[in-house]
Amino acid sequence: MVKKISRRDFLKLAGLFPLSIAAPLVPGFFDVSQKQNVIIVVFDAFSACNISLHGYQRETTPNLARLAEQAVVYHNHYAGGNFTAPGTASLLTGTLPWKHRALHHGGRVDESFLKKNLFAAFDNYYRLSYSHNPMANGVLNSFKKTIDEFVPRSKLFLNDETLVPTTLFNNDDDVATVSWLRTMKSRDEGFSYSLFLSHLLYFIESFRDRKIADLQSLFPLGLPRVFTDSYYMLEDAVDWFGDTLDTLPKPFVSYLHFMPPHAPYRTHQEFYNRFGIDTFEPVIKPFDLFLQDADIEKTLKKRALYDEFILYVDREFGRFFKYLENSSLLDNSWVILTSDHGEMFERGINGHTTPVLYDPVVRIPLMIFEPGRKTRLDVHTPTSAVDVLPTLLHVTGQPPANWTEGTVLPPYSISHPDADRSVYVLEARKNEKYKPLTIATAALVKNEYKLTYFFGYDELGGDERIELYDIKSDSEELNDLSTSKPETTRELLNKIKQKLAEVDEPYL
Repeated sequence: MVKKISRRDFLKLAGLFPLSIAAPLVPGFFDVSQKQNVIIVVFDAFSACNISLHGYQRETTPNLARLAEQAVVYHNHYAGGNFTAPGTASLLTGTLPWKHRALHHGGRVDESFLKKNLFAAFDNYYRLSYSHNPMANGVLNSFKKTIDEFVPRSKLFLNDETLVPTTLFNNDDDVATVSWLRTMKSRDEGFSYSLFLSHLLYFIESFRDRKIADLQSLFPLGLPRVFTDSYYMLEDAVDWFGDTLDTLPKPFVSYLHFMPPHAPYRTHQEFYNRFGIDTFEPVIKPFDLFLQDADIEKTLKKRALYDEFILYVDREFGRFFKYLENSSLLDNSWVILTSDHGEMFERGINGHTTPVLYDPVVRIPLMIFEPGRKTRLDVHTPTSAVDVLPTLLHVTGQPPANWTEGTVLPPYSISHPDADRSVYVLEARKNEKYKPLTIATAALVKNEYKLTYFFGYDELGGDERIELYDIKSDSEELNDLSTSKPETTRELLNKIKQKLAEVDEPYL
C-alpha cells in the first residue's frame, strides 16, 4: 500500500521542482498560478509616534520614507493591546483581546481560535512563521496545527542557552525556558537548582562568549538580546529570509516577528549616539497616576537609545525589501509592515508595561506594499490591527473570515472609508482570563476623538478614570476634554460601556 503524501510534504517537495512537473504527481492539485504571496513583517514595540515618516522630529526612518513612495501608508493605525500577547493575537485572529482572551503576559488565545486565525484562513497556502519573541511564539504555538513550517526561535540566535528546553518542550516554550534558567544558571544569581548542570552551562556559556566576542565591537552597548543571554543580530534574520525566499513553495504566507526595537535598546555602531546630543526637545508632560520612574533625564536617555534602535530596524527593513526586489517576488506578493504595540517615554512611564493607552504605546505603523504599486497613498482614517486579516483575505481572493471584528481597509474596501467608525483598544492583563472585565483600560477612537476608560484599579480607589482627547488637534494628548465636552464624553463612554457589557455576556 502506497502511503499518501501529506499536503505539507508535498508543498515542500513542490518548492524544489517546476510546478508543471510536480502537479501531475498528486491528484486534486490546486491551481496556484494566480495566487499571490503574503509576507507580514512585525517589528516588536515599534511606535508610530517615533517614526519620522509620521512626523517625528528625529529622522529615524529614512528607508521607510523612501519605500513609502510605493506603498499605502496608514497614519492612524492602532494595535489591539499594549503588549505582545494581545497585540499579536489581535493581528493574527482579526479579533480584539476581549474575544481571543490572550490577556496576559505569555497568554494564549481561547481554544475556539485554534482554527480561526491567519494561517487557518490561508489553508491553501504554504504557511511559515518565525518570532524572536517568546511571548509572540507562545501565541503562534497555539496555531501550530495550521502552520506548515514553524521555525524554531533559537534558529536565528547567535547562541541561545534556551535551545534545549525550546527544542524538547516546544509546546510550553516560555515555561520551559524559565525552568531551564532556574536549574542551570548560577553565574549572575550565585546559585542554581542543579550544581552539576550549572557547571555544564558555564562551559556552554564560555564557548558562546568566545563565539560572539568578534561581534561585540559592532554593538557598543552589547549585542541585542532576549532574556539574559539569548543574543541575536537582525542582519542574520534578514539574510536567512532572503536566502529562503527562492525555496519556499508558492503561494506562501509568512509571518515574521522580529524583536527590535523592543528593549533592551542596543543599536548598531552605525547609529550609536546619533541622537545623544541633538537639538530635539520632546514635550515634557505631567506624570501619570501609573508612573514608574520620575527621573526625566533617564527617560530622555532611554528615548534616544530607542530612537537609535529604530534606525537599525529601518536599515534592515531596507535590506529586507532589497531581497524582495532582487527575487522578483514583489510582482506577486503583498508585503505588510506593522507592529504588535508601541513604546512610550513620557509621563513617568518607560516601555509598555502599563495600564495606560496613550498613542505612543498603541498607535503603530502599517504600510502595505501591493503587487505592482509604484505610487504612494496616505490613509488618515483610524484603522485597527484587526483589519489586516480581512483585508489580506479580500485582496488575495480568499473566502472572508466571518469571525473577525475587523473590516477591509481602504483603499481596498468596496465602500468608502467609514469616517464614523469606532476603533477599540483593550488592556486587561490584571483581569482573569475567563471572567467579566472588571480591571481594565479600554480606549475608543472615533472621528477626531479618543476616549480612554480606566476601571477596577487599586490606584483609582474604587473610582473610574475617564479622559477625552481631540487627537487631531492635540496629538500629544495634553488637554483632557472630558469636563469641557460632557456630551461627547457621555456619548463615547456609553458606547464603550455598551461594548464591554456585550463582550462580558458569555462570562457572566
